[in-house]
Amino acid sequence: MRPLPILAALAVATALPASAQVQPGATAPDFTTVGALAGKQFRLNLKAQLKKGPVVLYFYPMSFTPGCSAEAQAFAAATPDFKAAGATVIGMAADDIEKLKDFSTKDCASKFAVARATPEIIRGYDVALKRNGTETGLASRTSFVIAPDGKVVTANVPSWPAWSGRRWHRIEADAYADGNESDHQALTL
Repeated sequence: MRPLPILAALAVATALPASAQVQPGATAPDFTTVGALAGKQFRLNLKAQLKKGPVVLYFYPMSFTPGCSAEAQAFAAATPDFKAAGATVIGMAADDIEKLKDFSTKDCASKFAVARATPEIIRGYDVALKRNGTETGLASRTSFVIAPDGKVVTANVPSWPAWSGRRWHRIEADAYADGNESDHQALTL
């Protein structure tokens, strides 16, 4: 497995305008927070996760809402492809740990971890969801691919409806897994 070419293919394949402060090439802010996987609570540290390989860190507003549930289900369906590429998927929301534990078993199908996006983490990644210019305390829907060295490979703020997320994540995982950038680009046109 060649992680750098795979990450490069993903970076090109998902190159959409990003408005997140943490841009490709920047060092991702490290954090420690509480997470849940398969209903079990644990302490999640980004640096420790990166020792295992690249991380797909995706922020979403709130568990058990239609768009966020659809996105989690899409990531759950694509998790085997991300794992085949050596990547770990982690969802981040400002929800309390009890809600995250429940979400990790239901919409995440116990296939990947979700963790609490504290106000500090939301600020660090500049992913605050705003309504009428005012921060809501929630995270905006934003995904980052972070290389094992802690550098951000891609930052993606999707501009399409949540229902298309299932197709996008499936294709993104396929490109990530096989590193075939030209096939991925053809599929997304």
